Amino acid sequence: MANTTLNASIIAKAAVGILENELTMAGMVYRGYEDEFDKKINGYTVGDTITIRKPTDFTVRNTITASPQDVSEAKLTLQINQIAGVDFKFTSQQLTLNIAQLSERVIQPALVQVANQIDVSVMSLFKDIPQWVGTTTGTPMGSFAAFAKGAQNMDQRSVPQGNRSAILNPADYWGMAGSQTALFSQAINNKAYRQGRIGEVGGIDTYMSQNAPTFTVGPLGGAPAVNGAAQNTAYDLTGANTQTLITNAWTAAAAQRVNVGDVFTIAGVFDVNPVTKATLPILKQFTVAPGSTLNSDASGNLTLTIAPQIITSGAFQNCSAVPASGALLTFVGTANTAYGTNLYFDKNAFALCMVPMVKPPGSVDCSRISKNGISVRVIPYYDGTNDVSNWRLDVLYGVKTVDRRLAVRVTN
Repeated sequence: MANTTLNASIIAKAAVGILENELTMAGMVYRGYEDEFDKKINGYTVGDTITIRKPTDFTVRNTITASPQDVSEAKLTLQINQIAGVDFKFTSQQLTLNIAQLSERVIQPALVQVANQIDVSVMSLFKDIPQWVGTTTGTPMGSFAAFAKGAQNMDQRSVPQGNRSAILNPADYWGMAGSQTALFSQAINNKAYRQGRIGEVGGIDTYMSQNAPTFTVGPLGGAPAVNGAAQNTAYDLTGANTQTLITNAWTAAAAQRVNVGDVFTIAGVFDVNPVTKATLPILKQFTVAPGSTLNSDASGNLTLTIAPQIITSGAFQNCSAVPASGALLTFVGTANTAYGTNLYFDKNAFALCMVPMVKPPGSVDCSRISKNGISVRVIPYYDGTNDVSNWRLDVLYGVKTVDRRLAVRVTN
């Protein structure tokens, strides 16, 4: 069979197909924002940032008298600011290899690394999620009851069904697969035992990823409490959905107390159903957001930036009551302890946006291929002294947490 001389287009086509197959969590989040970057406004491109409109909420009246409400739509921004790339080189002799050999020996290993980086970027958004359930004993997930804690939390908070996925770390994934081999159903048993597949459990499409994050709880210390009454706020239309919370009673020494991503509850502040606003039998959970002061002062005072906001009335109500001054904060997990974190989510909780990179002026044989929202650019440049062709492969993307309510962390 005649040899095939490879060009940038052939490599780009192979690369985009491989990358699509290698994405795990990145393939399950919302991907609809790429189209926004193709639009022109008054003849100009939109730049590196788009604005995302968040859904509004309403209160329901139970009387005949109309009570018109203001429509308040929040917004947030998604910035394309991350690059994943791999560079490699071939001699002219190697460039006559068959594309299948090249894909297997060079492109696929390179794209696995790129896909891993993109997955890690998406999974790193878990710190934005305030919901955290499950045990913190370190015992691997090994039963439906353990798995169902995340699904139960999503149901209690009215997270839509139909587009739910779960990313489990290897220990919990194989613990769950082992639990299914004891089921009477032969079809499920065979998949779990012979193929190591869990599939859909409780309406949640379940996958394993070595990139499932590990989170370390902050140093903590003392008996932290809310310092001051009336620490609630109006809905933030910028979409950040954060506020400050003044606290005290930490161990009286100037030292770090929390990590960004720590989760806590406040005594007496319960979660509410986002539709009916009825009080739920679970305390509202909050996460320590970026921008927090992580260290207490010498008197044990600490001002946190928390998410979500504390809203106790109106269409965006998310808490049963305003925290009382002196109400205790209870953190999930043990201080300075690392926890393998599984993530359950509706696809609209997070967004991944890949944008085709420009073909730079002066580049020769540059190829850019897009498929199903995944775009890869390949540019060759030649070293004539050594008869070597260098190749650079780039992916440009951005990630964003769109709706914190639509996901939950689960540990076991």
